[in-house]
Amino acid sequence: MRALYSKLVVFTLIVVIGSVSAQAGSQASAEPRFKAEEIIAFAKQVEQQAAAKGARVIIVARTGRPASELPEGFRYTHVGFGVYSMITTEDGETIPGYAMYNLYQDDEKPDRSALVRDYPADFFAGVYTLKTTVLIPVPELQKQLLRVIASDTYRKLHNPEYSVLANPYNARFQNCTEHTLDVINAAIYHTDDMAVIKANEQAYFKAQPVKINPFRLMLGAITMPDLRTVDHKQGIKTASFTTIADYLRQYGLIKSELEISR
Repeated sequence: MRALYSKLVVFTLIVVIGSVSAQAGSQASAEPRFKAEEIIAFAKQVEQQAAAKGARVIIVARTGRPASELPEGFRYTHVGFGVYSMITTEDGETIPGYAMYNLYQDDEKPDRSALVRDYPADFFAGVYTLKTTVLIPVPELQKQLLRVIASDTYRKLHNPEYSVLANPYNARFQNCTEHTLDVINAAIYHTDDMAVIKANEQAYFKAQPVKINPFRLMLGAITMPDLRTVDHKQGIKTASFTTIADYLRQYGLIKSELEISR
């Protein structure tokens, strides 16, 4: 399997909260905790349960740390879209399945990111636990998400300037959860205008407050190029899988939620 991992948002938050010199533990070279056949079986389980619900687009979360180490309000460490597609295997066979659309942090330049398409077995390869939550949007939102992801809008919404603490209320920096939120709102409001998207996020989306010791935050900002806070004015808030789920749930935009574990 092709493994493409990054230091993800909450991992680096843990570094700042706990020990600035600690390793984040989710780089591209991270060793999988599970055997390949276990990861593949879990990925298939997720795909099968989502497909059984007739989902064309799903929002999928994963975690790479024990729950006890996650800051308050955070259940997962990465989120991406799954799109039901016809996938060509290495031997040329075409099969139905989900392609994953992600924003990943660059391993070599941690203050930069890229949009990457991979597959569920790749997506779950570096997880700490074989557990996920899958959000299935209502059919109309799925339709609009398909439109956005297949268009230039998806790429236009990407800001490669990465920060683990990106403020979702402005477009200075971006992380995986903020990009997911931006794509969702591009679909909801039928726009690729980031100013319109941010105005609506300020009005309707409630970000997750992140409580960090100011001294540790200062040290982290000095030693970690991906920890940038100049986009925050009063307190630090970021998007999380939990707050995205809350947002969609509040406005009746979730058809089903699947809690899947192995």
